[in-house]
Amino acid sequence: MRAAYIERLGPPDVIRWGELPDPEPGPGEVLVDVLATAVDPVDAFVRSGVFRTPLSFPFVIGRDLVGTVASAASGFAVGETVWCNSLGHGGRQGAAAERAAVPAGRLYRLPPGVRPEEAVAVFHPAATAHLALFTHGGLRPGGTVLVGGAAGNVGGALVELAARAGARVLATAAPRDHAHVRSLGAAEVVDYRAAGLAERLASLAPGGVDVHIDTSGSNDLRTAVALLAQRGRVVLMSGARDEPTLPVGPLYMKDGSVRGFAISHATTAELAGAAAAVNELLAAGGLRPRAVEYHPLGAAAAAHRRMEAGELRGRRVVLRP
Repeated sequence: MRAAYIERLGPPDVIRWGELPDPEPGPGEVLVDVLATAVDPVDAFVRSGVFRTPLSFPFVIGRDLVGTVASAASGFAVGETVWCNSLGHGGRQGAAAERAAVPAGRLYRLPPGVRPEEAVAVFHPAATAHLALFTHGGLRPGGTVLVGGAAGNVGGALVELAARAGARVLATAAPRDHAHVRSLGAAEVVDYRAAGLAERLASLAPGGVDVHIDTSGSNDLRTAVALLAQRGRVVLMSGARDEPTLPVGPLYMKDGSVRGFAISHATTAELAGAAAAVNELLAAGGLRPRAVEYHPLGAAAAAHRRMEAGELRGRRVVLRP
Protein backbone atom coordinates (compact mmCIF):
# COMPACT_ATOMS: atom_id res chain seq x y z
CA MET A 1 0.00 0.00 0.00
CA ARG A 2 0.99 3.66 -0.29
CA ALA A 3 1.28 5.65 2.90
CA ALA A 4 2.54 8.89 4.45
CA TYR A 5 5.08 7.82 7.06
CA ILE A 6 8.14 8.85 9.03
CA GLU A 7 11.34 7.00 9.89
CA ARG A 8 12.34 9.37 12.69
CA LEU A 9 10.85 12.20 14.72
CA GLY A 10 11.29 15.69 13.35
CA PRO A 11 9.84 18.57 11.31
CA PRO A 12 7.34 18.13 8.45
CA ASP A 13 10.17 17.37 6.03
CA VAL A 14 10.68 13.95 7.66
CA ILE A 15 7.32 12.80 6.22
CA ARG A 16 7.74 10.36 3.34
CA TRP A 17 5.23 9.17 0.73
CA GLY A 18 5.75 5.69 -0.62
CA GLU A 19 5.12 1.96 -0.46
CA LEU A 20 4.80 0.02 2.80
CA PRO A 21 3.60 -3.53 3.45
CA ASP A 22 -0.14 -3.90 3.91
CA PRO A 23 -1.15 -4.04 7.59
CA GLU A 24 -1.99 -7.46 8.96
CA PRO A 25 -4.91 -7.23 11.40
CA GLY A 26 -4.29 -8.88 14.75
CA PRO A 27 -6.92 -10.35 17.09
CA GLY A 28 -9.79 -7.92 17.55
CA GLU A 29 -8.68 -5.69 14.66
CA VAL A 30 -10.55 -4.81 11.46
CA LEU A 31 -8.90 -4.14 8.11
CA VAL A 32 -10.21 -0.92 6.59
CA ASP A 33 -9.78 0.52 3.09
CA VAL A 34 -9.22 4.21 3.76
CA LEU A 35 -11.38 6.73 1.89
CA ALA A 36 -10.00 9.83 3.58
CA THR A 37 -8.01 11.06 6.56
CA ALA A 38 -7.81 14.48 8.22
CA VAL A 39 -4.75 16.48 9.33
CA ASP A 40 -4.80 17.40 13.03
CA PRO A 41 -2.46 19.46 15.24
CA VAL A 42 -2.04 16.38 17.43
CA ASP A 43 -0.51 14.60 14.42
CA ALA A 44 2.24 17.22 14.42
CA PHE A 45 2.78 16.74 18.16
CA VAL A 46 3.39 13.02 17.60
CA ARG A 47 5.51 13.50 14.47
CA SER A 48 7.74 16.09 16.13
CA GLY A 49 8.06 14.35 19.49
CA VAL A 50 6.28 17.08 21.49
CA PHE A 51 3.80 14.39 22.56
CA ARG A 52 5.76 11.32 23.58
CA THR A 53 4.02 8.06 22.77
CA PRO A 54 5.06 4.50 21.86
CA LEU A 55 5.60 4.07 18.12
CA SER A 56 7.62 1.91 15.77
CA PHE A 57 9.34 2.95 12.55
CA PRO A 58 8.44 3.21 9.77
CA PHE A 59 5.48 4.93 11.38
CA VAL A 60 2.35 5.86 9.45
CA ILE A 61 1.14 9.28 10.58
CA GLY A 62 -2.41 10.46 11.12
CA ARG A 63 -5.19 9.86 13.59
CA ASP A 64 -8.57 10.12 11.85
CA LEU A 65 -9.98 8.04 9.02
CA VAL A 66 -13.18 7.17 7.29
CA GLY A 67 -13.25 4.05 5.13
CA THR A 68 -14.92 0.78 4.29
CA VAL A 69 -14.46 -2.59 5.95
CA ALA A 70 -12.22 -4.76 3.79
CA SER A 71 -12.70 -8.08 5.58
CA ALA A 72 -15.43 -9.18 7.96
CA ALA A 73 -14.26 -9.21 11.58
CA SER A 74 -15.43 -8.46 15.11
CA GLY A 75 -19.05 -7.86 14.09
CA PHE A 76 -18.26 -5.59 11.13
CA ALA A 77 -19.36 -6.61 7.64
CA VAL A 78 -17.45 -6.11 4.39
CA GLY A 79 -18.35 -2.78 2.77
CA GLU A 80 -19.65 -1.02 5.87
CA THR A 81 -18.60 2.64 6.09
CA VAL A 82 -16.74 3.19 9.33
CA TRP A 83 -14.56 5.73 11.09
CA CYS A 84 -11.91 6.06 13.75
CA ASN A 85 -10.22 9.05 15.42
CA SER A 86 -7.62 7.43 17.66
CA LEU A 87 -4.95 5.85 15.48
CA GLY A 88 -1.38 7.12 15.17
CA HIS A 89 -0.35 6.99 18.84
CA GLY A 90 -0.21 4.57 21.76
CA GLY A 91 1.56 1.93 19.67
CA ARG A 92 -1.04 2.05 16.88
CA GLN A 93 0.02 2.82 13.32
CA GLY A 94 -1.68 5.81 11.75
CA ALA A 95 -4.45 6.50 9.26
CA ALA A 96 -2.62 8.25 6.41
CA ALA A 97 -2.46 5.19 4.19
CA GLU A 98 -4.52 3.24 1.72
CA ARG A 99 -5.33 0.64 4.40
CA ALA A 100 -5.32 0.48 8.16
CA ALA A 101 -5.82 -2.16 10.84
CA VAL A 102 -8.16 -0.67 13.44
CA PRO A 103 -9.02 -2.13 16.86
CA ALA A 104 -12.72 -2.96 16.77
CA GLY A 105 -13.35 -1.03 19.99
CA ARG A 106 -12.09 2.14 18.29
CA LEU A 107 -14.13 1.70 15.11
CA TYR A 108 -17.59 3.24 14.65
CA ARG A 109 -20.18 2.99 11.90
CA LEU A 110 -20.92 6.18 9.97
CA PRO A 111 -24.64 7.08 9.99
CA PRO A 112 -26.46 6.63 6.65
CA GLY A 113 -26.68 9.73 4.49
CA VAL A 114 -23.59 11.42 5.94
CA ARG A 115 -20.89 12.25 3.40
CA PRO A 116 -17.71 10.43 4.48
CA GLU A 117 -15.25 13.05 3.22
CA GLU A 118 -17.09 15.83 5.06
CA ALA A 119 -17.52 13.80 8.23
CA VAL A 120 -13.83 12.96 8.59
CA ALA A 121 -13.14 16.70 8.96
CA VAL A 122 -15.22 16.92 12.15
CA PHE A 123 -14.51 13.66 13.98
CA HIS A 124 -11.53 14.92 15.94
CA PRO A 125 -12.72 18.46 16.78
CA ALA A 126 -16.20 17.24 17.74
CA ALA A 127 -15.01 14.34 19.90
CA THR A 128 -12.50 16.66 21.57
CA ALA A 129 -15.25 19.16 22.30
CA HIS A 130 -17.59 16.51 23.68
CA LEU A 131 -14.99 15.14 26.08
CA ALA A 132 -13.90 18.61 27.18
CA LEU A 133 -17.45 19.75 27.91
CA PHE A 134 -19.02 16.69 29.46
CA THR A 135 -16.33 14.26 30.63
CA HIS A 136 -13.90 16.87 31.98
CA GLY A 137 -16.07 19.98 32.29
CA GLY A 138 -19.10 18.31 33.85
CA LEU A 139 -21.46 20.51 31.83
CA ARG A 140 -25.16 20.25 32.66
CA PRO A 141 -28.23 21.73 30.96
CA GLY A 142 -28.75 25.32 32.06
CA GLY A 143 -25.05 25.87 32.77
CA THR A 144 -23.02 28.75 31.37
CA VAL A 145 -20.04 28.01 29.13
CA LEU A 146 -17.37 30.42 27.94
CA VAL A 147 -15.61 29.34 24.74
CA GLY A 148 -12.46 31.24 23.79
CA GLY A 149 -11.43 30.98 20.14
CA ALA A 150 -14.95 29.97 19.15
CA ALA A 151 -14.44 30.36 15.40
CA GLY A 152 -11.87 27.57 15.16
CA ASN A 153 -12.58 23.92 14.47
CA VAL A 154 -12.70 22.78 18.09
CA GLY A 155 -14.14 26.11 19.23
CA GLY A 156 -17.06 25.85 16.83
CA ALA A 157 -17.76 22.28 17.92
CA LEU A 158 -17.70 23.39 21.57
CA VAL A 159 -20.28 26.07 20.86
CA GLU A 160 -22.56 23.76 18.90
CA LEU A 161 -22.42 20.85 21.35
CA ALA A 162 -22.89 23.06 24.41
CA ALA A 163 -25.82 24.93 22.90
CA ARG A 164 -27.52 21.72 21.79
CA ALA A 165 -27.08 20.37 25.34
CA GLY A 166 -29.09 23.28 26.73
CA ALA A 167 -26.22 25.44 27.99
CA ARG A 168 -25.91 29.20 27.61
CA VAL A 169 -22.83 29.85 25.53
CA LEU A 170 -20.66 32.95 25.67
CA ALA A 171 -17.92 33.11 23.08
CA THR A 172 -14.96 35.18 21.94
CA ALA A 173 -13.95 35.51 18.30
CA ALA A 174 -12.86 38.08 15.74
CA PRO A 175 -15.72 40.32 14.52
CA ARG A 176 -15.68 38.75 11.05
CA ASP A 177 -16.65 35.43 12.67
CA HIS A 178 -19.40 36.63 15.00
CA ALA A 179 -22.30 35.74 12.70
CA HIS A 180 -20.92 32.24 12.18
CA VAL A 181 -20.45 31.64 15.89
CA ARG A 182 -23.97 32.87 16.63
CA SER A 183 -25.31 30.49 13.96
CA LEU A 184 -23.82 27.62 15.97
CA GLY A 185 -25.82 28.61 19.04
CA ALA A 186 -23.79 31.18 20.97
CA ALA A 187 -25.95 33.56 22.99
CA GLU A 188 -23.29 36.28 23.07
CA VAL A 189 -20.11 36.77 21.04
CA VAL A 190 -17.42 39.30 22.02
CA ASP A 191 -14.35 40.47 20.12
CA TYR A 192 -11.40 38.78 21.80
CA ARG A 193 -9.31 41.93 21.25
CA ALA A 194 -11.87 44.29 22.77
CA ALA A 195 -10.76 46.68 25.51
CA GLY A 196 -12.14 45.62 28.88
CA LEU A 197 -12.83 42.09 27.64
CA ALA A 198 -12.89 40.54 31.11
CA GLU A 199 -15.32 43.15 32.42
CA ARG A 200 -17.57 42.70 29.38
CA LEU A 201 -17.67 38.93 29.87
CA ALA A 202 -18.34 39.32 33.60
CA SER A 203 -21.31 41.57 32.82
CA LEU A 204 -22.72 38.91 30.48
CA ALA A 205 -22.40 36.21 33.15
CA PRO A 206 -23.27 37.88 36.47
CA GLY A 207 -23.61 34.49 38.12
CA GLY A 208 -20.26 33.35 36.81
CA VAL A 209 -19.14 30.77 34.27
CA ASP A 210 -19.61 27.07 35.01
CA VAL A 211 -17.18 25.81 32.36
CA HIS A 212 -14.37 27.91 30.85
CA ILE A 213 -12.53 26.56 27.80
CA ASP A 214 -10.05 28.54 25.70
CA THR A 215 -8.90 26.88 22.49
CA SER A 216 -6.50 29.65 21.48
CA GLY A 217 -3.52 28.44 23.48
CA SER A 218 -3.40 31.69 25.48
CA ASN A 219 -4.41 30.51 28.93
CA ASP A 220 -5.09 33.62 31.01
CA LEU A 221 -5.89 31.83 34.26
CA ARG A 222 -6.24 35.04 36.27
CA THR A 223 -9.15 36.13 34.09
CA ALA A 224 -10.55 32.60 33.78
CA VAL A 225 -10.67 32.05 37.53
CA ALA A 226 -12.13 35.51 38.11
CA LEU A 227 -15.00 34.64 35.76
CA LEU A 228 -15.80 31.28 37.36
CA ALA A 229 -19.01 30.60 39.23
CA GLN A 230 -18.89 28.71 42.53
CA ARG A 231 -17.48 25.26 41.76
CA GLY A 232 -16.76 26.35 38.21
CA ARG A 233 -14.26 24.44 36.08
CA VAL A 234 -11.46 25.61 33.80
CA VAL A 235 -10.62 22.95 31.20
CA LEU A 236 -7.14 23.34 29.65
CA MET A 237 -6.80 21.78 26.21
CA SER A 238 -4.25 23.86 24.29
CA GLY A 239 -0.96 25.63 24.81
CA ALA A 240 1.49 22.74 25.18
CA ARG A 241 4.34 25.05 26.20
CA ASP A 242 2.24 27.60 28.10
CA GLU A 243 3.06 28.29 31.79
CA PRO A 244 0.52 30.82 33.07
CA THR A 245 0.17 32.05 36.64
CA LEU A 246 -2.53 30.31 38.65
CA PRO A 247 -4.37 32.49 41.22
CA VAL A 248 -4.63 29.80 43.86
CA GLY A 249 -6.48 31.82 46.51
CA PRO A 250 -9.41 32.92 44.34
CA LEU A 251 -9.63 29.42 42.87
CA TYR A 252 -9.99 27.55 46.13
CA MET A 253 -12.27 30.20 47.65
CA LYS A 254 -14.69 29.40 44.82
CA ASP A 255 -14.28 25.62 45.18
CA GLY A 256 -13.11 25.90 41.60
CA SER A 257 -10.93 23.52 39.63
CA VAL A 258 -8.49 23.55 36.74
CA ARG A 259 -8.28 20.38 34.71
CA GLY A 260 -5.95 19.50 31.89
CA PHE A 261 -7.30 17.45 29.00
CA ALA A 262 -5.50 15.77 26.10
CA ILE A 263 -7.69 13.56 23.94
CA SER A 264 -4.74 11.22 23.41
CA HIS A 265 -5.27 10.01 26.99
CA ALA A 266 -8.99 9.31 26.57
CA THR A 267 -10.08 5.76 27.33
CA THR A 268 -11.70 3.53 24.74
CA ALA A 269 -15.01 3.86 26.61
CA GLU A 270 -14.75 7.67 26.68
CA LEU A 271 -14.00 7.78 22.97
CA ALA A 272 -16.93 5.47 22.22
CA GLY A 273 -19.27 7.71 24.21
CA ALA A 274 -18.05 10.75 22.32
CA ALA A 275 -18.43 8.89 19.01
CA ALA A 276 -22.05 8.06 19.80
CA ALA A 277 -22.77 11.74 20.47
CA VAL A 278 -20.95 12.79 17.29
CA ASN A 279 -22.85 10.24 15.20
CA GLU A 280 -26.17 11.43 16.64
CA LEU A 281 -25.48 15.03 15.66
CA LEU A 282 -24.12 14.08 12.24
CA ALA A 283 -27.28 12.09 11.53
CA ALA A 284 -29.36 15.12 12.59
CA GLY A 285 -27.54 17.38 10.14
CA GLY A 286 -25.21 19.05 12.64
CA LEU A 287 -21.42 19.33 12.91
CA ARG A 288 -20.88 20.28 9.30
CA PRO A 289 -17.34 21.59 8.64
CA ARG A 290 -17.02 25.28 7.89
CA ALA A 291 -14.11 25.17 5.43
CA VAL A 292 -12.40 22.07 4.04
CA GLU A 293 -9.58 21.61 1.55
CA TYR A 294 -9.14 18.29 -0.24
CA HIS A 295 -5.70 17.11 -1.34
CA PRO A 296 -4.01 13.83 -2.32
CA LEU A 297 -2.57 11.77 0.52
CA GLY A 298 0.87 12.42 -0.91
CA ALA A 299 0.50 16.08 0.14
CA ALA A 300 0.76 15.21 3.85
CA ALA A 301 4.13 16.92 4.36
CA ALA A 302 2.92 20.13 2.71
CA ALA A 303 -0.21 20.08 4.87
CA HIS A 304 1.88 19.71 8.03
CA ARG A 305 4.09 22.62 6.99
CA ARG A 306 1.07 24.85 6.41
CA MET A 307 -0.51 23.79 9.70
CA GLU A 308 2.62 24.61 11.70
CA ALA A 309 2.94 27.96 9.90
CA GLY A 310 -0.55 28.89 11.12
CA GLU A 311 -2.09 28.90 7.64
CA LEU A 312 -4.94 26.50 8.44
CA ARG A 313 -6.71 28.27 11.31
CA GLY A 314 -10.41 27.68 10.93
CA ARG A 315 -9.83 25.31 8.01
CA ARG A 316 -9.51 21.56 7.76
CA VAL A 317 -7.35 19.58 5.34
CA VAL A 318 -8.66 16.20 4.22
CA LEU A 319 -6.29 13.86 2.38
CA ARG A 320 -7.49 11.15 0.03
CA PRO A 321 -5.53 8.12 -1.26
